[in-house]
Amino acid sequence: MSQYTYLSAEQLAERIPYCARYITEVLKDREFIEGLHYLRPFGGRRVVYLWEPIEELMLTPYEVQQQQDGIPMAAGGFCHG
Repeated sequence: MSQYTYLSAEQLAERIPYCARYITEVLKDREFIEGLHYLRPFGGRRVVYLWEPIEELMLTPYEVQQQQDGIPMAAGGFCHG
C-alpha cells in the first residue's frame, strides 16, 4: 500500500501559490482528478487532497500534460474535448 500525504484545501494552499477557495472551486474541477489528486473518504462530501500526485502534476511540463490528457489527431495535434 502506497503512502500519501493527505491535505485539506487550506493545507494545500500553504504549499502551492493558490488560495483554498480557488483550489476548491477551480482546480478541483479542472486540473485535479478525483481518485488521483483528491479523494472523498467514506463517500462523504469532505475532500482530501493527495500531495504527491499534485506535486508530480505541478512538476510535469505543460506540453507533456497536454499530450497525456488529449486525444491524438491525424494531423499531429491533440483534441482536449
